[in-house]
Amino acid sequence: MPVWGLWRGGAFWFSTGEKTVKARNLAANPRCVVCTERADDAVVLEGVVEWVEACAELGPLWQAYQQKYKWNMKGTGFFRVRPAVAFGLIEKGELFTQTATRWIFS
Repeated sequence: MPVWGLWRGGAFWFSTGEKTVKARNLAANPRCVVCTERADDAVVLEGVVEWVEACAELGPLWQAYQQKYKWNMKGTGFFRVRPAVAFGLIEKGELFTQTATRWIFS
């Protein structure tokens, strides 16, 4: 499911309504995959999502979200995905076979 989000502090952050199917699915199984919208310049993260309640520490995240999307999320909690594995590749001619890379996070 597509989501708007931000990369901050070594994690991908996004929000969705707490009663949405997406939120209920993540509560039942927190493993997820996040990827960029461009398949020809791809980054794919595999990780586990956790809910972070609204708190003062999210202030910089709320500001960054407002700046990027022009959407006020102040006072809202976010889901945080800490990657376990990431994949990246550039799909351009011969680069496809030469750029595929995997990173493992500990």
